[in-house]
Amino acid sequence: MKKKLTPNDKNNEQAELSLFQQTFGDIAPIKQDKIPPHRISGKHKWSTSKKNSVETAQIRQANAAFQFSDGFEGHFDLDEPLKYVREPEDSQQVKRLKRGDYPPDLILDLHGYTKDDAKLEIAALIQAAQKQHCQCVSIMHGKGTYVLKKAIPNWLIQHPAVKGFHQAPKQWGGQSALLVLIAFL
Repeated sequence: MKKKLTPNDKNNEQAELSLFQQTFGDIAPIKQDKIPPHRISGKHKWSTSKKNSVETAQIRQANAAFQFSDGFEGHFDLDEPLKYVREPEDSQQVKRLKRGDYPPDLILDLHGYTKDDAKLEIAALIQAAQKQHCQCVSIMHGKGTYVLKKAIPNWLIQHPAVKGFHQAPKQWGGQSALLVLIAFL
C-alpha cells in the first residue's frame, strides 16, 4: 500500500529531484560500443536430416579434436595415487581434488570406449568445460584391461588446458576415475 504524500513531502521530493538534476545534468549516456554476435539466419541453420546431423557431428568433433600422442608417456609413481600438477600451478588445488573439495561440473564415462573414441571424447570434454567455464571435470575410465587407465593420464598431460588431475575420491569413482582441473582460455 502506498503512503499518501503530504504537501511537505511533495516539496521535499521536488527539492531532491532538482538537486539530482543539478548534480547529474551534464552527464550524457554512454553509447553502445559492442558489436552484437553474428546471428545465423533460418536459411543457413543445420537441418535435422540424418545426413546433415552426421556432418554436423563430424564438424564438431573435428573442431574439438586435440591431437593426443600415444608415443608420450609421463612418469607416475606407482606407489602413490595418480596425480599431476602443471608446473606454474599451485599443488594445493590438486590436494583439494584428492579431498573432494571440488565437485565435478561435468562427468565423462568412458566405459566401453576404444582408445581412439576416448581421445575424441576427452578433447570434446575439455573444450566443453572451457566453453562453460567449468573448473573441475571427472573422467571415469573404469578398471577393465587398464588400457584407458594407463593412456588417459598421458593424454591429459599433453593438453595445455589441463592444470592438474588427481585420482578421484571414492564418492566420485575412486581408482576408476580422475578429477581434472581445467584452465579457462
